[in-house]
Amino acid sequence: MSESRSNSLTYKDSGVDVDAGNALVRRIAPFARATRRAGTEAGLGGYGALFDLKAAGFADPVLVSTTDGVGTKLKIAQILGRHDSIGIDLVAMNVNDLVVQGAEPLFFLDYFACGRLEVDVAAKVIEGIAKGCAEAGCALVGGETAEMPGFYPDGEYDLAGFAVGAAERGNLVDGRGIAAGDLVLGLASSGVHSNGYSLVRKAVEIAGRGWREPAPFAPHLTLAEAFLTPTRIYVKSCLAAIRAGAIKGLAHITGGGFIDNVPRILPDGLKAVIEASSWPLPGVFQWLATVGNVRSQELARTFNCGIGMVAVVAPDNAHRATTLLRNAGETVHVIGRIEARRGDEAPCVVDGAKAWPG
Repeated sequence: MSESRSNSLTYKDSGVDVDAGNALVRRIAPFARATRRAGTEAGLGGYGALFDLKAAGFADPVLVSTTDGVGTKLKIAQILGRHDSIGIDLVAMNVNDLVVQGAEPLFFLDYFACGRLEVDVAAKVIEGIAKGCAEAGCALVGGETAEMPGFYPDGEYDLAGFAVGAAERGNLVDGRGIAAGDLVLGLASSGVHSNGYSLVRKAVEIAGRGWREPAPFAPHLTLAEAFLTPTRIYVKSCLAAIRAGAIKGLAHITGGGFIDNVPRILPDGLKAVIEASSWPLPGVFQWLATVGNVRSQELARTFNCGIGMVAVVAPDNAHRATTLLRNAGETVHVIGRIEARRGDEAPCVVDGAKAWPG
């Protein structure tokens, strides 16, 4: 019997530390509490989170849900040990997809998976998630921390996010009213955001640069700091314009760039013509195009190229929409127009992109 006890196996022996998981929950509880909003019914620790739509002020709501990750931007955060802003990216990638449909983000859940749970690292990531939730006006209501030894190497983790929002039934934004002659507004991005990082990392490798070296396009930052700039959250500015009735359609410019994302909101028979010369191509994209010899079409289909959100507006609403968005802190450019599409024409054309480097 004593020999059996001395050889008894525990969950911790296999690499899973339940006590560390409980310590993380205690550590992040204040971050989650700081994101509470009307409709939130419970804190962390339950089997599920409750949300009261009536208490949140909705009369006849339609729920909108999204899920997304951060992609290989995580590799840069892990290589450098910089974990404080990647959670903002996670929230942004989800809530920006909600707002394009006219939905107000209500609550957010995260999934954090690792080989060995490092409480300090996980807490920094989740603190970033809470900051993103606060900026978007949604509550961090829970999540899952999965410690999976042998599946992820030590020091590596993966993230996924899940957001739920709501819009009153008559206020959904679906692009149905977009027509030829409408104008396309572009809202400036904060940088590369969270797409195209496999190409980014390859370009940095080809350039022979180290992540801790000054960024050639932003010498006051290291390459890592420049590429870890968090994804911009467009929720509050876009909701203000939507609620004023100034927006016909919105497209979040993520993977696929303009070429794949703008057509998602266009009715049949229409195309978007984007004028590449109508906004300055930020230095980070110029550098990527040059060192990676990335052609203009590839640039426009991989990155946001300085425009993280596109809004389609009627010409007589363009000034009002621009003013509302600028008053909410956005940098806005008129970047194109909607035209009739004939035959096999592409539903989105980026004119003048050949003038970009690469």
